[in-house]
Amino acid sequence: MYAPPAFREARVEVLRDAARQIMFGVLVTQTDDGPAVTHVPMLLTGPDDTMVLETHVARGNPQWRTSGASVAIFQGPQAYVSPSFYPSKAETGKVVPTWTYITVHAHGKTEAVHDGDWLHAHVTRMTDAMEADRPAPWAVTDAPSDYIASLQRGIVGLRMSVTRLEGAWKVNQHKSDADRAGTAAGLAASGGMGTALARVLRPGG
Repeated sequence: MYAPPAFREARVEVLRDAARQIMFGVLVTQTDDGPAVTHVPMLLTGPDDTMVLETHVARGNPQWRTSGASVAIFQGPQAYVSPSFYPSKAETGKVVPTWTYITVHAHGKTEAVHDGDWLHAHVTRMTDAMEADRPAPWAVTDAPSDYIASLQRGIVGLRMSVTRLEGAWKVNQHKSDADRAGTAAGLAASGGMGTALARVLRPGG
């Protein structure tokens, strides 16, 4: 990943937390015919020194047949930044549009998992993670077991042993406090993902 030093994030705990929160990402695996790409939810598990990404794909997806070098890309909130957000625009005029974003890349090697018990535990973990904050969480056990078993036969698990995490937080770190505050206010007013980035730009974010 290209990231200037000012925007580079290397703290493992920050990267892990971001990957867990974003969860949905792009899994890219190098093949002899070029990169194979699938958009999937992924769970990052394990301690810092033995991190593992878990996901699954449809059995008809050929990506599971390739156990090559892979990268999982977690794209966090991103938003356009207008020069009008900056107080310095009125002072010098030396401002241009840009983009703010947060992203995490996890590098490793994927392997296919066909074991039924592993798949059942995996989909249960993934479901529990997504349902945890709901007032009446749905559980895998809420559906008939034979129905779940039939659906599991249509998927293949993927495990990636993560060898490296890297990230970029391009949130105007190189700007003055006034311009950062102006950016936060402008993004908050823009709504959508700008609201999440505004919290990052504000002190203590």
